[in-house]
Amino acid sequence: MKNLVIIRHAKSSWKEPLLNDHQRPLAERGLRDAPKMGNRLKKKGIIPDAMISSDAERAKATALITAESLDFPKEKIRFTPYLYHASASDMLSEIKKTADSVNTLFVFGHNPGENDLIWKLGGEIDNLPTSGQFGFKFDVNTWSDIGKKNAKFWFFDYPKKS
Repeated sequence: MKNLVIIRHAKSSWKEPLLNDHQRPLAERGLRDAPKMGNRLKKKGIIPDAMISSDAERAKATALITAESLDFPKEKIRFTPYLYHASASDMLSEIKKTADSVNTLFVFGHNPGENDLIWKLGGEIDNLPTSGQFGFKFDVNTWSDIGKKNAKFWFFDYPKKS
């Protein structure tokens, strides 16, 4: 069984409109929501074996805060430029490179690619909001075999959900 949790970066700051998009930090709301959502994962007992994240500042910060909430070693997070504004196909390619010893993988990234990935895997969603989490379970032994045909909805959570 492989478990995938797709996590959109927390709310980013637009205080510096001329700042390069890749370098935008989290807004105050993002700094509140990211640990809150990490703690919800912890309460559900959803702990990753591995994390991969876009190397954009807002995604990195969300991954680092989540790791802290879950006592996951920050140095084990793989930051990659390939998830920065990646298409669903590009994200799926990165996910399929995951070692088969990993059973639960967290992926931190951006929309619209994450919405597209959820749809590509058969999930039903209008929009993955900032700090949103969408989980799939796959009845397979290898990450290279995951796809729509074996994806099962696991959970959907976001900060404003009660």
